[in-house]
Amino acid sequence: MANKQLSNTDKLLQSFLEKATEFQTSVELIKVLKSRTYHIGEANVLVRASSEGNRRYFFGINYITVEEIANLDNPFVAFICGSIDKVVIIPAKILFKHLSQISHDRNGEYKINIDKDLNIVLAGRNNRIDCSGFTNNWTLLLSPPLIKEEVRNTVEESLHSVLQGRLLEIGNVRGFETYCPNKSKKFNDKNLEEISTLQDCPKLQFSDYSLLRQIDVLWFKNRGSNLIPEYAFEVELSTGVWSGVGRMGTLLDYNNVGLYIISNDKKKFKQVVNSFSEHKERYRFVENESLGNCIRQRLTLEN
Repeated sequence: MANKQLSNTDKLLQSFLEKATEFQTSVELIKVLKSRTYHIGEANVLVRASSEGNRRYFFGINYITVEEIANLDNPFVAFICGSIDKVVIIPAKILFKHLSQISHDRNGEYKINIDKDLNIVLAGRNNRIDCSGFTNNWTLLLSPPLIKEEVRNTVEESLHSVLQGRLLEIGNVRGFETYCPNKSKKFNDKNLEEISTLQDCPKLQFSDYSLLRQIDVLWFKNRGSNLIPEYAFEVELSTGVWSGVGRMGTLLDYNNVGLYIISNDKKKFKQVVNSFSEHKERYRFVENESLGNCIRQRLTLEN
């Protein structure tokens, strides 16, 4: 590892993290996310780096990353513009408010340009986000957010809500009636209860209602005057005991219901479902990132 040649962007990232430690604050990689996102001081920071350019610096941010970062407490995006002396540290919600004025490709990759004056370029002649107050302003990361959230969420809790929101959106697009128990949690600035089509979980004849209504996301189909369960989902981000697998066991008498675990830990998934040896074939595994692709491409969930 010591002999591995670092790319220019990796060197810039390394310099950024070293600079952050000079402020006598904590710097910690958020491992549950795939993106280069760090907890620094009082903030959660997505870091992007670009080599020195002639007139502009170019960065890409995928819409899946946008959803995840926007849901964190006190989120920022740091754009390193060719040098550690030219860093735009902008509150993520200010940047994301302007995403409709930033071009993107069919895969949902936003193409962010920063000009030589370190302002973010928007659609339209001479249209910019003025970043003068954000350039090299490291104190933004060290101070508590201007608007304090009543309840602070852990990164795992925030990502859990993002994944639930994606599942609800997929179900809605595919014509299902959708339910989740976490009504006040947010996804894309909406409470999950605004996205789900059912406010109360339907009661089922062959299921323990106290367990059923706690399952992270449920999809139902209308059959005459009845709602019939079709899919159940549990989001498992913890490396501890996966209680969701047991909750979904209350649907095992419904042979048509697909039981899905959403996680990035396939090894743990196999360990847990193997303890349900009689029914382990009923449970299916889907990686976190696949949910974003399902929404954009309207794909069927993988088996």
